[in-house]
Amino acid sequence: MQDSPDLGDRGGAVCVIGAGASGLTAVKNLREQGFAVDCYERETSVGGAWNWRHDRSPVYAGAHVISSRPLTEFPDFPMPDTWPDYPHHSQILEYLERYAAHFELGDDIWFGMEVASIEPAGDGRWDVTIRSTGGGSSRVQRYAAVVIANGHNWSPVSPEIPGEFGGQVIHANAYKDPSRLRGRRVLVIGGGNTGCDIAVEAAQHADRVWHSTRRGYWYAPKYLGTRPADQARPRRGPAWWRQWRYRRAAADLTRWGVPAPDHPPFASHPVVNGLLPHYLGHGRIEPVGDVTRYDGAAVELADGRRIEPNLVITATGYRPRFDFAAPELLDTDEHGRPDLHLHTFARRHPTLAVVGLVQPDSGIFPLAHWQSVAVARWLRLRVTDPEKAAAVQREESQRPPASWSRRPVIPTRRHWFEVGHVDYLRAVESLLARMAA
Repeated sequence: MQDSPDLGDRGGAVCVIGAGASGLTAVKNLREQGFAVDCYERETSVGGAWNWRHDRSPVYAGAHVISSRPLTEFPDFPMPDTWPDYPHHSQILEYLERYAAHFELGDDIWFGMEVASIEPAGDGRWDVTIRSTGGGSSRVQRYAAVVIANGHNWSPVSPEIPGEFGGQVIHANAYKDPSRLRGRRVLVIGGGNTGCDIAVEAAQHADRVWHSTRRGYWYAPKYLGTRPADQARPRRGPAWWRQWRYRRAAADLTRWGVPAPDHPPFASHPVVNGLLPHYLGHGRIEPVGDVTRYDGAAVELADGRRIEPNLVITATGYRPRFDFAAPELLDTDEHGRPDLHLHTFARRHPTLAVVGLVQPDSGIFPLAHWQSVAVARWLRLRVTDPEKAAAVQREESQRPPASWSRRPVIPTRRHWFEVGHVDYLRAVESLLARMAA
């Protein structure tokens, strides 16, 4: 690691923002295409969201990945065979640290440095303003391209619930371990993977647990028999057949009062939790509907009931944030949703890309790897064969999103970047083939 970056023009170098999983693979793949790289990471070490040592990490003590090891690892850096099917978050951080060491990425990463702004400088180049994390003097570096890899699971979204609550309300981002659950009456709001995980932990430690979900979901087990479910589940074949298989594998929780799904399988992000049915069946988790109001010590529900928790945990997700980029650079709408080709390439700025802004139905690391391979090869093609690069850009601009995100999903913020693992990889492979032809 270097102490401070040089000032001024970095020539053909590429700026990468963030040294989490997506940023690390972007640095590696850009270097393999011959680019000099400066990666700016606001924290003091690699790992991004998986670095639980940093306050902004959403990781909690009991967190494990929900995709199995073969579908989680980078394709060019396997995880140890001795690791469990579903590694613990501390192992994921160790894996990313090993990845950075193996590919000798540290010399290209500026730790404790944040990007304050990026601005077009003409001819596809970018002026990047950087400063020490938390403030201090700033400086401007000029780059040939910018790759954003700052993640999308660090800026929490809290529900707007009217009224005042006499107990404590925290976002899941602030939940770290079950010690704060002991002796509490806990309401967990949110039916996603984090909400289900925290509800299960609360069932083991709290005095009473309510789990509020706005709609029903398809709850998938982690195992089918003794095989990880994402390895046993078919990824090819007719949609109706895959949906039928998924319906058979998913747990039916309606007998315990959980709403039935109001959408077909694959129309929402997978919720993978094998312990939720256990604690519902043992009466340790009480499912309830949507929360409509706080009223002092009570919480009012959509069905008119009132419950009295003293701790509310809102596991209601995160929003992407690109505070350093003007909204028009990423064609961001009024809701904060960027419009990017393949959720990666800025449509009006061919030297600006985002890596890791996808929500796949399995592991994200392989997708981030191939995203960054595509970005690196695209930037190299612009240098070596500008005419061909322009032709590829014209062809790609004609491809509708349906060609790389075939699953119709619920139109909610949670599903802005939802993609099918296989469909998305095929779309990236198609782009790589066009560039290589």
